Amino acid sequence: MSEPTTEQLDAYVRTRLALAGFDLSLLPEVFDAATGVPTRDQVLANLRSFVASTPGAISGWAPPAEAPAYAQQASPPLIYPSITEAWTGKADAR
Repeated sequence: MSEPTTEQLDAYVRTRLALAGFDLSLLPEVFDAATGVPTRDQVLANLRSFVASTPGAISGWAPPAEAPAYAQQASPPLIYPSITEAWTGKADAR
């Protein structure tokens, strides 16, 4: 299997951003030192690099559970895990 091309990675990144509700066209085309906001090209290049190198490691991870079907219930994603750990007493166990 061959590596994806730059165009394929760009299409993937743009699609994922659109599905998440992020409009890449809102970013500036030229770098503005006053705000430090990255340009569209910088964001696209960084996300392209991330997608080309990292997702394999991420997709191979699964939370510990007795069975794969139970994994999502055993370790649900949390918006604010530190608050949940404080409520459950897990923060003190560190």
